[in-house]
Amino acid sequence: MWNKPTKKQLEKIPAFYFNEDNKIKTKDQKIYMHLFMGGCDWWIAEYDPKSQNAYGFVCLNNDAICAEWGYIHLPEIYTLKMGIIEVDRDKHWTVRPASEVKEIVNMCSWLLTA
Repeated sequence: MWNKPTKKQLEKIPAFYFNEDNKIKTKDQKIYMHLFMGGCDWWIAEYDPKSQNAYGFVCLNNDAICAEWGYIHLPEIYTLKMGIIEVDRDKHWTVRPASEVKEIVNMCSWLLTA
């Protein structure tokens, strides 16, 4: 993986169930990190350092119909490759609510209105 997140960067991401426990609506969940490769994107909202799992929004192969919120095992993502192309971390990403991430809004606007 290119630009693999550091431990310090991952520590800034809230723990699992933070959004649920604090009754934060889906549209207001902050997206702390964006990983991508080709037509695949992973937007990270929560992270568990013990299991190295994250929770966020995922779109694989530009398939907006099947894009969804779910759990992501980061060590597995780090090993993905398409020929010489590897997963990359968006170094220019700024933390913002899901409702301000145009790709998420375009794929699941029905969920963000709740």
